[in-house]
Amino acid sequence: MMKKNLSTSSFSMRCILLLCCVFGSVAANSSFFIFHSSFISAQAFSLEKRSDTLYAVVLTTDSAVSKWRLPYPVYRFTTGDVDGDGSTDALVGVVKATRYYPMGRRLFIFKNYKGHVRPLWMGSKLGGKLVDFCFKDGRVRSLETGDDGRYAVGEYEWGGFGLRFCRFLMPPTSQEEAERVFHESQ
Repeated sequence: MMKKNLSTSSFSMRCILLLCCVFGSVAANSSFFIFHSSFISAQAFSLEKRSDTLYAVVLTTDSAVSKWRLPYPVYRFTTGDVDGDGSTDALVGVVKATRYYPMGRRLFIFKNYKGHVRPLWMGSKLGGKLVDFCFKDGRVRSLETGDDGRYAVGEYEWGGFGLRFCRFLMPPTSQEEAERVFHESQ
């Protein structure tokens, strides 16, 4: 009777697969594991409040802490894999003016680039005026309002450089109806 020998690479792959199964639920808590050919590294994004108008996006890994200063009020912070690369990104809602748009809510997306917080996208505008957003099922869902006072719930996905509109979950309607659909989708 012949015995089968497990090769080192086969054994390593089985260990990684086992770790994926065991730690798969961690991704929902903005912490996750990055798999490379020879090691596993944990990371977590968080938000640090220094004052009402000064925050920092913080990336904590096994070996370092990286911060990105945000000199704006923040109204929302969440995490998710926006660009589909397998790594968790940080989504931050800030209040700031831009050159062409007056004071309003904006969406900034940050990524882990070699252990450092770096901007993936610092959007000045989605389709309408941004009221709120969430991240669900690999897409950004937004509650937006238009100049006509009606509200809509939109869904966006990563488009290579910035977010690309996918569809309306709720086309322009009353504020109450749009808020109901938006909160149900969270």
